[in-house]
Amino acid sequence: MSIADERVLATPPSPAPPPAPPPLRERVTELAALRERIRRGDPKATMAQHSRGKLSARERLGLLFDEGTFTEIEALRRHRATGFGLEARRPHTDGVVVGWGLVHGRTVFAYAHDFRIFGGALGEAHAEKIHKVMDLAESTGAPIVGLCDGAGARIQEGVTALAGYGGIFQRNVRSSGVIPQISVILGPCAGGAAYSPALTDFTFMVRDIAQLFVTGPDVIRAVTGEVIGHDELGGADAHASLSGVTAFAYDDEESCLTDVRYLLSLLPSNNREPPPAAPSGDPADRRADRLLDLVPADPGRSYDMRAVMAEIVDDGEFFEVHERWAANVVCALARLDGHVTGIVANQPAHLAGVLDVHASEKAARFVRMCDAFNIPLVTLVDVPGFMPGADQEHGGIVRHGAKLLYAYCDATVPRIQVILRKAYGGAYIVMDSRSIGADLSLVWPTNEIAVMGAEGAASVIFRKEIQAAADPDEALRRRVAQYRDELMHPHYAVERGLADDMIDPAETRSVLVRSLAMLRAKHRALPFRKHGNQPQ
Repeated sequence: MSIADERVLATPPSPAPPPAPPPLRERVTELAALRERIRRGDPKATMAQHSRGKLSARERLGLLFDEGTFTEIEALRRHRATGFGLEARRPHTDGVVVGWGLVHGRTVFAYAHDFRIFGGALGEAHAEKIHKVMDLAESTGAPIVGLCDGAGARIQEGVTALAGYGGIFQRNVRSSGVIPQISVILGPCAGGAAYSPALTDFTFMVRDIAQLFVTGPDVIRAVTGEVIGHDELGGADAHASLSGVTAFAYDDEESCLTDVRYLLSLLPSNNREPPPAAPSGDPADRRADRLLDLVPADPGRSYDMRAVMAEIVDDGEFFEVHERWAANVVCALARLDGHVTGIVANQPAHLAGVLDVHASEKAARFVRMCDAFNIPLVTLVDVPGFMPGADQEHGGIVRHGAKLLYAYCDATVPRIQVILRKAYGGAYIVMDSRSIGADLSLVWPTNEIAVMGAEGAASVIFRKEIQAAADPDEALRRRVAQYRDELMHPHYAVERGLADDMIDPAETRSVLVRSLAMLRAKHRALPFRKHGNQPQ
């Protein structure tokens, strides 16, 4: 055998060529199957979610968005954490569904915790997905909705999970007043997770399934000995009526998400746009003669301010915010001739419409929201003053009342004040008077504007004379009548230029429509500042 033949025999055989990659069509088929598995999720986990009376994350998104418009991103994302068994459990989506779609034809971003995966708990990958969609919403100038149903931070990931919440909070604040942010609580939302809803513009909750609190009943019982249930502590009704943490409470998810969609139809996509206008079939010049009978001329008699609002706005429809909290002031979004308007109104049917700590805070927050999103303000005034009492003073009525004053003074949107009946003392000033910058002040023929009511004023001014009189009651009656005739007659404010016009109540709607149309081009130049230091 020759040397050449030996070399041939010694050469190893060539390796087999690698298998050809599967055809693209096969890979696309695999991808479609994977996406379908992700979409369906674990059937047992889905059944468990339904057994709790809750919809799945994707079912909720289907109710929020126009049909077929939701586009999901990062559906294939998986966490990379190790330890405590996490490396053996790496489900796709990592427990949160994020993306965008259309609501009434306009782009909206959303994230939805998927309680079926890790109980919706937030880890690093989970948080980064939310950061991504929040950044997209901010950069494109579109609202964002968070559907919250999660068990808080993922304990197995430690401080990494907490840092993820920090990134969410930072983005909440950065987008505040830039794009509308809405939180919908549809399950547990506890600990640090509770602060993101508190930083957003509106919070919705559903009864029986939603709980929102910083420390739960078990911790409270261990620390203070107090025994309280989840719903009593942080349920929808508790926050809607007692704390004011949530603006809206519902019996079911379907009605809740329907109203989220309705609210989005009233808000602009961002702070550089006007709120969306809609054609109105309600005539702009419609007279509201029923107002002549709704509001009693006697300033001491009660009535429902919401009935007045229904006569003024398009088709009698308005969307009230915080309906069950601080009911002595009404805050609502409505349309006037198709244009969205914010309405702040004293409510004589509750505590005589007096301003107190909670009413001041509620109205101030609403005024600032409207101003941030270019929504003009109409203020309907029938206020006897600020609530007296040591509990109010110690509760901070000075600083809370100052919040409302600050909010109005700082607002640059069109502002119209309408005084229906009484407007006494500092409350008259705070309820968007001409002196703090209202563009127009209109009064009804029943208006009474004064430092205080006639009886109180006469009792102070003529105290000695009344005490010395043979008939103190008759002396008081005479001086009350004098004070009314000289300082509280309906023409007093318009004669001195403190109000722009006295109007027929039945023409309130048409006057407001014309006035708001005139003010639509309003522009107010502000001094340079980083930001104001509003009362806390």
